[in-house]
Amino acid sequence: MSTLQQAAAGKWTLTLRDFLLRRPLLPTAAVCLASFAVFWTAQRFAEVTMVDLMVYRAEGWAARAGHDLYALRATYAHLPMTYPPFAALVFLPLTLLDVADMRTAATALNLVLLLWVVHLSLRLLGHPVRLPRIAATFLIGAAAVWCEPVWTTLRYGQINLLLAGLVLWDLSRRRGHPWAGVGIGVAAGIKLTPALFVVFLALCGAICGIRDLRRTGRAAQLWNPWLRQAAVATAAFCGTVLLAALVLPRDSRRFWGEAIFQSSRVGRTEISANQSLSGVLARLLHVPEPGGVWAAAAALTVVLGLGAAVAAALAGSRRLPYAPAWAAVACAVTALLISPISWSHHWVWCVPMFALLLAEARRRPSRGRAGWALAVSAAALVFCSYALWWVPRDPGSPHSPELHQNAGQMALSGLYPAVGFGFLVLTAVLAVRALRRPEPDGPADAGLRRWRRSRSV
Repeated sequence: MSTLQQAAAGKWTLTLRDFLLRRPLLPTAAVCLASFAVFWTAQRFAEVTMVDLMVYRAEGWAARAGHDLYALRATYAHLPMTYPPFAALVFLPLTLLDVADMRTAATALNLVLLLWVVHLSLRLLGHPVRLPRIAATFLIGAAAVWCEPVWTTLRYGQINLLLAGLVLWDLSRRRGHPWAGVGIGVAAGIKLTPALFVVFLALCGAICGIRDLRRTGRAAQLWNPWLRQAAVATAAFCGTVLLAALVLPRDSRRFWGEAIFQSSRVGRTEISANQSLSGVLARLLHVPEPGGVWAAAAALTVVLGLGAAVAAALAGSRRLPYAPAWAAVACAVTALLISPISWSHHWVWCVPMFALLLAEARRRPSRGRAGWALAVSAAALVFCSYALWWVPRDPGSPHSPELHQNAGQMALSGLYPAVGFGFLVLTAVLAVRALRRPEPDGPADAGLRRWRRSRSV
């Protein structure tokens, strides 16, 4: 190639780059649409059954017909109802569609929810990239749709992206929003695990309130936006329970008095798809139920996870960049780890986790970026490799192969919890270091003010 041709090619490349930076919305939307189209086609070729969506539809029909929700066994897999009875009310609209239309609508809705989760994750981070937020949302969504938790969520027709979106929507609301907390409460009403965010908010509010009380001596300082959001979330959750009790009184009594204590209804603890602490311990100890060992380990995990999340939140964005995101993802990871059953598709929180790690890597100077780039690459490899499915498994067998795994197989089937624990330790280290730094604004409640500002739109 001649010098003139090289110069022309370089100029064309520069012009294209400038165009993409100035008007990125159209090309990024095209990339996202192409990725989603290929994904949709791949799912159809894989002949996905969307079995969980079929269970949701059956639950909606049972609620509509007045049948016993917790005696229900749906689909060829004879799957039971495991959510609170309010979820059956949420699933009622599924009964208005035929199966083919329902599957199409659910896939399209989940793809939109994925973009919503990415958008809210970026909003929680502030503005970590040069691209406009919508353009960045398209690019990240185009890649995130191929990670295993998202793929499996759409494969089964699950509601994980909806729950994550409701929580992120609450945590990224503008300052002083009167309805902040409703999303978390409704998510907990559909599925109980998001209720841990209420505990997180209450702890932040209590610590901040006691600190301010000691500084000012005024009892009014005990009430703050954190506690208010926790109270709104609790009220919203109680509202879902009350509504379900009015519409489905028998099912409500059975769930809250019996079914809630039967974790075996959800599935077998030891199978590889269970990416929670209890699943790892069951496979490690070669027992169907780890019992007291799991209870003790879960208690320590709660201390580490909630401690890291609260410390990150109280450090504030001035001392810990992206503090709200560190706190939110740490709390979500804690809930996933301590839940008796956390299927691999529940780990859609890997999307905001990846966005956070990527933003942190971009923020670092060149000399300190290598370690963060390695963390980003490791997270992407774990969640996009589908490695947990490389081990022998047979969910229908009375003699589960997972109870006889060797060391390598146990490592592969415990990748998500390993990444989760690594993330919690990293969050704790960064948060403790940040808390040791002097407070830039001086007053003890400055961290609270910065938390609220960071959640402004």
